[in-house]
Amino acid sequence: MSAPPAAVATEADWPAVTALRHRVFVLEQGVPAELEHDDADATAVHAITRDDAGAVAATGRLLLDAAGPGRAVIGRMAADAAVRGRGHGAAVLDLLQREAVARGQSAVELHAQVTARRFYERAGYTAVGGEYEEAGITHVTMHKELGVEDAGRT
Repeated sequence: MSAPPAAVATEADWPAVTALRHRVFVLEQGVPAELEHDDADATAVHAITRDDAGAVAATGRLLLDAAGPGRAVIGRMAADAAVRGRGHGAAVLDLLQREAVARGQSAVELHAQVTARRFYERAGYTAVGGEYEEAGITHVTMHKELGVEDAGRT
């Protein structure tokens, strides 16, 4: 099975992106709605995949220089329950890493839910520090130095 194609989200995708994030973070995981959306969304690079019907199925965002000069932060990774385990999250992560490299970033940091730690480790991320609570969910900070291999994947 080939990975679903990911794309940079457009303004027209925004209602579907926010609806997906609300379903995953607020309804499924119990994150307070006021914590799910923040001002960083306005300047972030958002990536999406679509399901077979064309609906937004997965999303994530990239914040440039958010962990320091040349060090991006990836976050708000969410996949609809119907597509989990089918490559949508990996496709979004891959595109966000390529966008980071294309925009001059040399490394990426993210705050992974511990249940997703192996997903990020398979993508080359390493845990930095111990576990902590964020929005009532246990997380671990993870880091990846970006290289040539992250710039050219399709």
